[in-house]
Amino acid sequence: MKSLKILIFLFLTAFSLSAQTNDKKAIFKLLEEQRQAWNKGDLKEYMEGYLQSDSLLFVGESGPTYGWKGTFEKYKKGYPDKKSMGFLTFNIKEIRLIGRDNAFVLGAWNLKREKDSPGGFFTLLLEKAKGRWKVIVDHSS
Repeated sequence: MKSLKILIFLFLTAFSLSAQTNDKKAIFKLLEEQRQAWNKGDLKEYMEGYLQSDSLLFVGESGPTYGWKGTFEKYKKGYPDKKSMGFLTFNIKEIRLIGRDNAFVLGAWNLKREKDSPGGFFTLLLEKAKGRWKVIVDHSS
């Protein structure tokens, strides 16, 4: 009986690790899709990575912005065309799962533009809803 309990424990541990790996891959894929949309100059597609909700929170240089629509408007104002958007790269430092339906991401961002190359760091809180990961909090500096 003891060996059966050990076998079940090992199976559940392996299953849990596999699920975590799949979630981390899905989150990384979401961020890569956002990066590619940005580099195409498509803010609408970029915003698909965010939860379309009034509870979305974006914190940037000028303080907090609540809601998907407000965040989208802020992006459009700050980046009115593809030239101002530049070429975006990410350096994902950590993806940490917090329970089954939440995750924390720490990363660095960099824009390459004709006349400058701004960059900084970001922290994201993501939520898994209906099988898809979405950003619910973004703090970028």
